[in-house]
Parts: sequence; structure tokens; C-alpha cells
Amino acid sequence: MADYTIILKHREEVAEDTMAFRFDITGTGYTFKAGQNAAFTLLDPPETDIAGNTRTLSFASSPNDLSSVIVAMRMRRSAFKNSLRALPLGSKLRVSSAIGSFNLHTDSTKPAVFLVGGIGITPVLSILAHAAARALPHQIYVFYSNRDARKVAFLDELQRWEKTNPAFTFIPTVTTPNGSVWPFEHGRIDAQMLTRYIAEVHKPVYYVCGPPEMVTAMQKLLYSLGVNEDNIRSEEFGGY
Repeated sequence: MADYTIILKHREEVAEDTMAFRFDITGTGYTFKAGQNAAFTLLDPPETDIAGNTRTLSFASSPNDLSSVIVAMRMRRSAFKNSLRALPLGSKLRVSSAIGSFNLHTDSTKPAVFLVGGIGITPVLSILAHAAARALPHQIYVFYSNRDARKVAFLDELQRWEKTNPAFTFIPTVTTPNGSVWPFEHGRIDAQMLTRYIAEVHKPVYYVCGPPEMVTAMQKLLYSLGVNEDNIRSEEFGGY
């Protein structure tokens, strides 16, 4: 598997304890498919631990952008995340060739329904950006669950896409309201919430991504609704 050298160009907080990192790939010839991931390796980081200097991260940007890639992560305490947060802009990293098959299906007569928890939104952003850039005709629904409103990453961007794309429906929900005004859904994604938006629950292709326990719960929910296993795709985002 080939490795490429990329350059850290920008970082920003996109939700509480969540940061996005943009890397320059100009001239590298780096390519990936929307929904894929790759192994990112720190070169001579300021700190390390037994987990090493490499982590697998999903792309949050469109593959149509040939100048940069974006990844995002919850900033829990680890040597890798501490180092990436502290690296000076302009620092070099190494990234592997892209892998993964968490990609949008080709049959646009079947809606795509994403059931997402937390930082699992990253590959979905890549798929949405690619679908918008290519004007793909798929009907897309994104159910996006977080503990509270402060944890919802890329909320403004997702709302902008919904306003400009009539084929995209965005359903954010929070499970623990913290007193702030939240004009969207409340509670975990369940059968009642799904059927309010999806009239024919057996028809779509479902994409489940988030923490392992959330992925398991969503798979059980879909099975209970009679969704065919062949129409369920999943990707887990464990903490590190």
C-alpha cells in the first residue's frame, strides 16, 4: 500500500471537544472515494504512547477536491490527538492509500438513509459533498444523534445543504437536552422517529455509522422493522 506525504494546513473546532483538520495534498496525486478512510501517521510527534503514531480516520471532504482533504475527531485525551492538536501548521504527516467500501449505492431509485451517531458523521459529509458536486439524484436522509446540542458537529453545513438540495432531508436529534433551545428532534433514533420520515422503511439502503454500541442498536432496530440485511451497511467509530 502506497504512502503519501501531506501537510497540515488548518484546524478548527467544529463542536464541543471536536476538531476538524485540513491537509494539503496538492501535487501528490492522492485520491479516494466518498466514504473511505485511510491510515494517518504522525512523523516525529511531540508525544507518543503504546498505541503508536498511526490512526485510521475517515475523510469528511469530497474527493472532487484535489487540493486538500479533511478529517475530524472527538478530542479525547490521547498522545495522538494531543500531538495533532499541538503540531505547527505546515507540519508533514504520512497517509496511506484510501480503503473501505462505505460508499453510496449506485441505484438511485432506492433512497439512502444514514443513521449516524457522534463523529460517525465524517464519512457521511464526504458522501453528501460528493453527491452535491456530481448532482446525484439519490433521495438522502440523515438522522444524526448526539448527546446534546453542543456536540453536534458541522450543524450549519448540514443545514445549508438541506436548504440547497431538495433531495436531502436532515434530521438531527439530541438524547440529553441541556436546557438550550433545540428546534429539532429529541431522543434516540427509534422506529417511531424513522417512520415519521420514511414512509416505506423496507425500500431504502441504510448506512449506520457511529460508536459500536449505537451501530449494534441501529442494526437491531432495522432487523426488527424487517429491513433486509443486504440493505444495511455499517461502520464503527471506536474511541482512541
